[in-house]
Amino acid sequence: MNDLELIFNMLGEAATTEIARKKDARGFIENKIAANKGGRIAGKARKELESQTGKRVVSRENYLEGPPARKALPHKDDQ
Repeated sequence: MNDLELIFNMLGEAATTEIARKKDARGFIENKIAANKGGRIAGKARKELESQTGKRVVSRENYLEGPPARKALPHKDDQ
């Protein structure tokens, strides 16, 4: 995930939160509607940027490195 992917993800989450607060969403259905609206806002913004730059925002890369390798604890039979 690159910086732009994170930004558009945050935009969708922030838009969803604001819509849910403004509508005083309660329960699953009302929050689902707010989430769909917030996602559409971020989706439209992403598509607009992609059309202006001619470059895709979504990538296959991971934003963070994988977790560090861990040593397994010895099995009690190995002692």
